[in-house]
Amino acid sequence: MDLEVRHLRLVCAIAEAGSLTRAAASLRMTQPGLSAQLRRIEAMLGGALFERRQAGAVPTPFGELVLAKARSILPGIDELLADTARAAHDLRSPCRIRVGSVGAPLLGHLVLAVRESLPGAEVTSRCQYSPVTLLDELAAGRLEAAVLGDHPEQELTPRDGVVLVPLVTEPVFALLPAAHRLAGGTPAHQPVSLAELAEYDWAVPRPDGDRTREYWTSVCALAGRRPSTPYEAEGRQLIELVRAGLAVSLCQATFLPLPGVAVRPLAGNPLWYRHILAWHRDGPLAPHGDTLLRAVATGYLKSCATAPVYARWREQHPHAARVRVPDAA
Repeated sequence: MDLEVRHLRLVCAIAEAGSLTRAAASLRMTQPGLSAQLRRIEAMLGGALFERRQAGAVPTPFGELVLAKARSILPGIDELLADTARAAHDLRSPCRIRVGSVGAPLLGHLVLAVRESLPGAEVTSRCQYSPVTLLDELAAGRLEAAVLGDHPEQELTPRDGVVLVPLVTEPVFALLPAAHRLAGGTPAHQPVSLAELAEYDWAVPRPDGDRTREYWTSVCALAGRRPSTPYEAEGRQLIELVRAGLAVSLCQATFLPLPGVAVRPLAGNPLWYRHILAWHRDGPLAPHGDTLLRAVATGYLKSCATAPVYARWREQHPHAARVRVPDAA
């Protein structure tokens, strides 16, 4: 009979219990069965491990030696078993990819690109208004990739282990009620001035989401105007305030036209927004970085084509808002 790990566990259990009767109960064995096992182990090792006293089982000097060795060996074996169990589970389980996005027209393209790069992967997504929150989650390994965004002079601070690749810097456009005087009676591509826009009430994002509101305010201040901002909203709520004629606002150039609202360029293009694709440097998507970037860039150009005001602006400004598209391998 060869010594096995279970024999070492049995010896340790007897020492911890202090008696064969209590050890047998903890191991769910009979006391005679445990005694027989212990005798076989002692015969195999060549000496008595415990003295049977009235108070219980006390390790002999030889037993103390065996216990010391067993207690140093068993934690490593337990760690080995746990690690191999996790590795075996990972081999059986599908690859899990977690992606995040700010409010941008790129999330769907990123998910499709991940699925194409890693067929069979389980892809989940979540959205945040704050790119800083998403960047922190990437750095912490809670996301594998994300669509981020920032503004001039408010660039995101790089994080260790995260690859940040700027995709394109696009102009920010005005978002107006469809019946607004700045929206009606002019071609859809006709710019409106920031000074004119500042004469009306604005709907603006929350100040705690990201630095968009701060950026809008600082640019308006440089233009000598500080618009009234009575409405604080984001996403659909902001659009509804504009649609109701209560406010004007700003939007990404790729904003798709909706009934009741109008999109117009800003004269002189005073505000800009930068789209960024990010992934973890050591994550499962790292070898596919160029493929992801190419797919997302191609998707962005398709989004440009479906936004008529921006498509017209790009025709008029062929050297601006250049999209980074890696060459195919």
